[in-house]
Amino acid sequence: MDHTNYTWTPTFILTGFTTTRTLQPLAFLGTLCIYVLTLAGNLFIIILVKTDSALSTPMYFFISVLSFLELWYVSTTVPTLLHTLLHGRSPIPSAACFLQLYVFHSLGMTECYLLGVMALDPYLAICRPLHYHALMSRQVQLCLAGSTWVAGFSAALVPASLTASLPFCWKDVAHYFCDLAPLMKLACVDTSWHAQIHGAVIGVATGCNFVLIVGLYGGILTAVLKLPSAASRAKAFSTCSSHMTVVALFYASAFTVYVSSPGSRPAGTDKLIALVYALLTPFLNPIIYTLRNKEVKEAVKRVSERMRAIWRKP
Repeated sequence: MDHTNYTWTPTFILTGFTTTRTLQPLAFLGTLCIYVLTLAGNLFIIILVKTDSALSTPMYFFISVLSFLELWYVSTTVPTLLHTLLHGRSPIPSAACFLQLYVFHSLGMTECYLLGVMALDPYLAICRPLHYHALMSRQVQLCLAGSTWVAGFSAALVPASLTASLPFCWKDVAHYFCDLAPLMKLACVDTSWHAQIHGAVIGVATGCNFVLIVGLYGGILTAVLKLPSAASRAKAFSTCSSHMTVVALFYASAFTVYVSSPGSRPAGTDKLIALVYALLTPFLNPIIYTLRNKEVKEAVKRVSERMRAIWRKP
């Protein structure tokens, strides 16, 4: 096919989800509520960690960084989801589409790296307790957190730039945001080479971090099983349970979409799976990290008492 007659596509059309008139307002309101609660929950964690000195530990510092990331991550795609639910097929300028693609994947890969760093913290606390404070100083925490952002935004340049350089023959993006697979389906050329590059970059980012997390938790498990009392073992496992739940949710959905073969899934499945890691996981993270967390509950009480004392002052 001769592609010389094709020009740069000024806009794409996000098709979103196909809903009936009855379900459309319910889907919109439900998504809006989850979005608002997600923003509120993650902001709550950031403010709580910042205002309560008892939470000035490496673990809660990284949790607050994750919450900050989730604020941007969920805000990258949910506004376009809400727009498509309210108005149906929605145009999006090509520049905005590719920017959304880049930011979304940058934040996604940053989260992959950050989850790996968050597994390193309990590993050092349990396996290297005598050296923990030296190995996880404030400067080290800042360097580790900053490195995850640099690595994530650098790695995402490859798939985003390759996709943006493709010639496109069609405009309808079969998704509620601009993602790799639905955009490549609109290209006028064979994208198998691009897909291999995308799979390699994303696979290395997610796969290596997943292997790192599994290895670190293997070391944690070995160390915990050597603890003398059952109470000590239970406490150590409870420290890691929240992070392991978040890792399972994020990686299971991300691997399904970006590592497995797209042809093996029914049409439209990717949009539903994307809701898990793009909307549901950021919504659940504050709940997972605060539910049944005694330290957070005590911090909430302390902050509430301080606020009540301020309000009572004449």
